[in-house]
Amino acid sequence: MPLSLTADVLATARTVTGLALSPEVREHWTDESACAGMTVGGLAHHTVRQVELLVRLFPDARTDQTPISLLEHYRRAAWANTDLDDEVNTSIRDTDNARASSGPAELSGHATEQLVGLAAALASVEDDDAVLLDWQSWSLSVEDFAVTRLMEMLVHGDDLAASVGLETPEFPEEAARRVLSLLTEVAVDRHGQTGLLRALSRPQRAPESVSAF
Repeated sequence: MPLSLTADVLATARTVTGLALSPEVREHWTDESACAGMTVGGLAHHTVRQVELLVRLFPDARTDQTPISLLEHYRRAAWANTDLDDEVNTSIRDTDNARASSGPAELSGHATEQLVGLAAALASVEDDDAVLLDWQSWSLSVEDFAVTRLMEMLVHGDDLAASVGLETPEFPEEAARRVLSLLTEVAVDRHGQTGLLRALSRPQRAPESVSAF
């Protein structure tokens, strides 16, 4: 994985962890978040879990399987292709809400521990083309998997900030570029070139939604 992306992943992880551990999040812990059905505490857990996945999976990123593309990953991912009230999505919300039931202090210790381990996990895959083992029954390159976690951190970082009345933090420029490129590619795949072109340039002719998810 490129060193520049490694630095951006680390910086982004620090930013969203700081947000998840902020006084505002603690104050609104049991309130419903901007993500319907998920508490602020549950959303904080879900956001920090993206760091945990990098720490847990990267050191073991070795397989002979052929990775699929990022676009194909989102074509296959069940959560991205079902209704928000379908079991695959409600189970995610229920799991994170349950984790949040122990309160913000527990998340603080866990999140700090994951940040400490992240640098070593990222170093283990620098300049490596290994792919991840059994990620949702297929494989992604470590670089592409990092982009999927960046997307989760940026999108849910915005959700979390909006949930507690904070400004969305500024993320590293390259991280934002990668995420916006990913979202654009998925949106074009779902809505077509013309729909996205109009949404960005001709709102009077744009479809009602060109959301990637």
